Amino acid sequence: MPAFQHIEFLYLLVLIPVLFALYFYALHKKKNTVKKLGDKDLIELLTSNHSTGKYRIKIFLVAIGMFFLIISLANPRSKTGSEKVNRNGIDVMIALDVSKSMLARDIQPTRLERAKQALSRMVDKLSNDRIGIVIFAGKAYLQMPLTADHAAAKMYLNAATTESVPTQGTVIGDALKTCFASFNANEKKYKAVILISDGEDHDDGAVKTAAEMGQEGILICTIGIGSPNGAPLMDENTNQYKTDIDGNTIVSKLNETTLIDIAEKGNGKYILFQSADDVVEKVVKALSGLEKRTVTDELTGNFKSFFLYFLLTAFIFLLIELFISEKKNKKNNYLKLKPATLFLFSFILFSGTVRAQKENQVIKQGNDAYRSNDFLKATDAYEQVVQKDPENAIAQFNLGNALFRVNKKEDAVIAYDKSIKYLKKPVEKSNAFYNKGVLLQKEKKLPECIEAYKNALKIDPDNEDARQNLQIALQQQKKQQQKQDQKKNKDQKKQEQDQKQEPKPQQSKITRKEAEEKLKALMQQEKNLQDKLHKVNAASVKKPEKDW
Repeated sequence: MPAFQHIEFLYLLVLIPVLFALYFYALHKKKNTVKKLGDKDLIELLTSNHSTGKYRIKIFLVAIGMFFLIISLANPRSKTGSEKVNRNGIDVMIALDVSKSMLARDIQPTRLERAKQALSRMVDKLSNDRIGIVIFAGKAYLQMPLTADHAAAKMYLNAATTESVPTQGTVIGDALKTCFASFNANEKKYKAVILISDGEDHDDGAVKTAAEMGQEGILICTIGIGSPNGAPLMDENTNQYKTDIDGNTIVSKLNETTLIDIAEKGNGKYILFQSADDVVEKVVKALSGLEKRTVTDELTGNFKSFFLYFLLTAFIFLLIELFISEKKNKKNNYLKLKPATLFLFSFILFSGTVRAQKENQVIKQGNDAYRSNDFLKATDAYEQVVQKDPENAIAQFNLGNALFRVNKKEDAVIAYDKSIKYLKKPVEKSNAFYNKGVLLQKEKKLPECIEAYKNALKIDPDNEDARQNLQIALQQQKKQQQKQDQKKNKDQKKQEQDQKQEPKPQQSKITRKEAEEKLKALMQQEKNLQDKLHKVNAASVKKPEKDW
């Protein structure tokens, strides 16, 4: 039964009733305008060459053309059936490390890209085998179950990136367990695992799991990619080398010991990556010794698309509309092309796409400038986009990064807040909160940065970077609080010591009666003194010589 591949395009069918609504509105407005002109005979004479019927036909042709064009965009298709194939081979699970350490460039262009190239060639060599894919970093995921559809396997390999697994790390043990669970538990042969990694294992259970799988008849070949000396890791957001908590550059090294132990316990072979062809040859040779079995598989169904027929029909209707004139048929009245109608329709349908492409182009220019450390130019590019489209979340997010680099911290926080408002994917929104937290943490605004990290983890609990930075910020806040408490205690002790050094008034040891008698004696002495002074002053008074 036919079905649509891109059903979302069917929403554009709403444009057809909108087109008819505009037609009737224009017709109504035209009649009102004719009435206002007044002279009916003169108007009929002036418009006698215009055919209302042909104009109506042209509208219907455009509407039909739009209908078929929208249907072609949705791509109607039907399933042609599944293909059954007989094969004589084994089941092979590929475990691909997609942790960020695989972005090291000791093998050009990166470890991950070369690993994907080698595995893609290996899939071509394993033409009779069923293949499954597991990708892993801090967690392991079954990307594709065992299938004979090798085209799908290569597609999944090409699509694998470090963003495919949100949790960072390298848990080889989990990857092996996921591969183990993907095999038929009732068979103890015909099974192999190809594991390619730099061996930076953060899980001690990998060798133990490999031993258990070896006992179940599974052959494990490990491929070590990288160099023992290692290479620094580049941060894709800042285009600078990643550093640890102490500010030291992180260097990712190939850990051959773990990979060799896994291969030995899994009855397989360890291969050091030197070239893609060399790896493929050695792995195929190692797998050739396994016993094979004949099975029948049903491949994914094929589809037949019909969009071309609808597109051709739409083109025919729109082409006919172009050659129909609105004038009445008269002698020597030739038909004329009017490309404006098709252009207008194309503009209505694709103007949004063109604008988005222009914005993406400007954002790309900003990204190029950012990678070249020209942060001012990057800021200008991102600001051009957000001025025209403030709801462009990617531009707002990138603008926050660029403003942070040019030391406009407050503006950067505003840009991050706007990107948080408009971002849809939880991982992207969590990353925006994380970047905001990093900025606030560098500004020593610990309560605000802690809140930002907590929001990042609420949205994406697997955001390991936010978790680590939150722990650091909490430790910094604790130390800050301890310093404040120590200073407060020190000031309090000093105040207590100062109070101890001040002399305290001595408590009087005389009785109340003795105090009253001493007070009376003092008052008598004061009275005697005043009387004596009065007598002296009275005896020595003289009038002034002049009184003016």
